[in-house]
Amino acid sequence: MKSVILSCVLPLSVAVAAPLGLVEKAFGADPDKQFFRSVEGKWVGPGEIIAGKYKGTKFTCNFNGTTPDSKLGMTLDGDCRVGVFTQKMSATVERKGREGYKGNFMGGSTGNGLDIVGGNVVDSQKVVFTINRNQLNGVMQARIPDDNSMTVTVAVRVNKQLVPVIGMSLKRVDTVEVGSIAKN
Repeated sequence: MKSVILSCVLPLSVAVAAPLGLVEKAFGADPDKQFFRSVEGKWVGPGEIIAGKYKGTKFTCNFNGTTPDSKLGMTLDGDCRVGVFTQKMSATVERKGREGYKGNFMGGSTGNGLDIVGGNVVDSQKVVFTINRNQLNGVMQARIPDDNSMTVTVAVRVNKQLVPVIGMSLKRVDTVEVGSIAKN
């Protein structure tokens, strides 16, 4: 009797588990791709410099989030405004094989910004990148807790401690839902 039950239950459990595994691979097994796709769209919102010489300076940003067609990564491109002054802002990152994620923030260290020298997607809602410029080291973290909001924090290392220096709270302003974005 025991062998009859096992012979019926085992194939059934395999038959149920196999499609579930395929569904997981199709819809959620790749948190990197999920995260980057969720960045696509138009984002706006306030930010603030929370440490350093310009502490307390408030600004408003507008970004367009895109992903490359054939690579894993993203670009947030746009500008931030303080009063009547507008500053172009952008961050681009792509997976570079075994090296992990590489890119730049504000043109990288050859421009006015920082190099993205590593990092990883923590889960489908959060990514953390390592940033660097000369002796300045830190992290850039983006978190997307739901389809319509994103927080971005830039922190630098001071005496072995990470100190947040820039924070932004962005809201999605396009009308396309994340799940309905399809590439042709």
